[in-house]
Amino acid sequence: MLVSFAVRAQVQPTTELVGSWSGKLNIGAISLTLVLNLEQADGYVVVTIDSPDQGAKGIGAYKEYLSDDSIAVKVEHLGMTYRARLKESKLDGTFNQHGLSVPLVMKRGVPEMKRPQNPQPPYPYMTEEVTFLNEADSVTLAGTLTYPVGYDAKSKRKPSVVLLITGSGPQNRDEELMGHSPFLVIADYLARHGIASLRYDDRATGASVGGDVMNSTTEDFMRDAAAGIAFLRQKKAFGKVGCIGHSEGGCIAFLLGSRKKIDFLVSLAGPGVKGDTLSVEQYKRFLKLQGMTASMTVSQMRQSIKEDSRMRAQPMPWMQWFLDYDPSDDIRNTRCPVFALNGDLDCQVISSQNLPAIRSLLPSSKKNLVKEYPSLNHLFQHCTTGHPNEYSQIEETISPEVLQDIAQWINSLK
Repeated sequence: MLVSFAVRAQVQPTTELVGSWSGKLNIGAISLTLVLNLEQADGYVVVTIDSPDQGAKGIGAYKEYLSDDSIAVKVEHLGMTYRARLKESKLDGTFNQHGLSVPLVMKRGVPEMKRPQNPQPPYPYMTEEVTFLNEADSVTLAGTLTYPVGYDAKSKRKPSVVLLITGSGPQNRDEELMGHSPFLVIADYLARHGIASLRYDDRATGASVGGDVMNSTTEDFMRDAAAGIAFLRQKKAFGKVGCIGHSEGGCIAFLLGSRKKIDFLVSLAGPGVKGDTLSVEQYKRFLKLQGMTASMTVSQMRQSIKEDSRMRAQPMPWMQWFLDYDPSDDIRNTRCPVFALNGDLDCQVISSQNLPAIRSLLPSSKKNLVKEYPSLNHLFQHCTTGHPNEYSQIEETISPEVLQDIAQWINSLK
């Protein structure tokens, strides 16, 4: 799969092909949008490739040949080449990667990503840019505090507030991926339904500074989130203080819950089983979506990862922690109200595996809610297969039903 790699390739000083070209790369059941960018810069043409369906931008490409009607580029570290000739105003060529060769036709322009749920200013609520400190790790987190519509600081009735916690990998405060901004959409919806929220850039991401991301584990990120919860309580502007965690953020939510840091939590596709067990089922689901089957066991998967890690120059503390972590005790010891939800087409955190585990482990409470949603993927979009290559192609950012259920559940807590 393509990954971002910031390299600028300087090629000849001019060409009629300057601009952006896009096309669909069809590999079996998988369809990926690729964008080829040729930009005039400092007297040269800089060539980069984007893979929006994988969230990769600015992949540096080296020019093998470039004229007014032909191009040949390669990304050596990815084992990828693309060679094409201009025919009828389109680049008609061939994409090669690691022995795989498929046709790829590109036309001028970048595909428009329609995101109808993204809120547009002016907003009917107040926002405040804030920072808070995780002193233990010397991390300063930057975020946006969104107040609900009609917020009155002098009112004795204080609104509930949630801390939004992203999934795995460095992400900004909007949890922006594949052209979507789920946390921006959630914050806007909550504000319009009486609930405040704080979303923040992950450590060493966006406007947040500090923290050794390469050697950080979920426990480290939990301390960042705990600092956010402490910040919200110190403001004394809110009533109940809870969190909404997506994927790894759902894991962090239960870590906070078991430590009695929060008044309630929402787990969006959070894990309910041990990391290695979850990973095996995820692997099997991806193969199934590609028309294949697998009989991989946990021990086989661990051995494969162990062999892969030996080939890496850097350690993988996050992965080791995740594989070893069993959330059972943290879920079992979470006494605050919990809303755990998942989509039945999620192929990253399998609903049929994780929701029953969470349901069986949670302490008995009439305030708890565990719900599976039909036809929703890991981002809670209505989808066809649940495969991540659909994420950017779907206009919906998050199911309206999910947004409604979250707001109603939080507002029902007394």
